[in-house]
Amino acid sequence: MNTRVSIQTEDFDLSAEVALLRADEKRVGAVCSFVGTVRDRNDGQSVSTMELEHYPGMTEKAIEEMIDEAFRRFDIFGARVIHRVGLLQPLDQIVLVVVTSAHRGESFQACEFLMDYLKTQAPFWKKEQTPEGARWVDARVSDDAALSRWGITSQNA
Repeated sequence: MNTRVSIQTEDFDLSAEVALLRADEKRVGAVCSFVGTVRDRNDGQSVSTMELEHYPGMTEKAIEEMIDEAFRRFDIFGARVIHRVGLLQPLDQIVLVVVTSAHRGESFQACEFLMDYLKTQAPFWKKEQTPEGARWVDARVSDDAALSRWGITSQNA
């Protein structure tokens, strides 16, 4: 599989993505995946829809660089990140991270590393529809503890 990062409006199929990442790779002994979904609440407010935006090219490049870093840090065979943009409803899938390796520990760590990056550093912008109207919120949740675990400092300050 050549494409490691997809930013897309359409939904994804977890089983299909795992199968593509594992295809003909007989060394794989572990697959770790994370699927994030849209919640109907944020910061104590009801959310009816969420709209995500990004800068095409810049976002993919930033995520590709973090996948490269995951390959340097962990003994993994493959990684795939899909992040949806556009208008999303509660319960919609929004993000997928899949990592393959020989053993579960490396897959778990690399998957968590990539999710921590996506939640804190990836360049996305989010608009939520609430009962009080639309509001823009920073899609990057600053979590200095998560970042410091990986030796990364926040770029959102």
